[in-house]
Amino acid sequence: MGQVSQTTTAAPHEIERNAFNAAFSELGLCWHWDEKTYAELQTIAAESERVRRYVESQHRHLLAAYDADFLVDAIRVTKSRLTGETGNVAAA
Repeated sequence: MGQVSQTTTAAPHEIERNAFNAAFSELGLCWHWDEKTYAELQTIAAESERVRRYVESQHRHLLAAYDADFLVDAIRVTKSRLTGETGNVAAA
């Protein structure tokens, strides 16, 4: 899968939501953040904590097989790669 295009007229939050959805897909996760879910998650300041809370509340069963930090990192690294972001993903 290629990079997520940022050359659209979409709002930055839509670009980020689509990037998360692309990362989920690339990782083989059948997850989709619709506008409502994404808006609810935006009440959590840190990106990593938003992803963690989503996993813990919606896909808790995965925590029996995977460490939460592993899942969060995999999603964030994939999202960053797809959007061409650079820098330390762990800092956000």
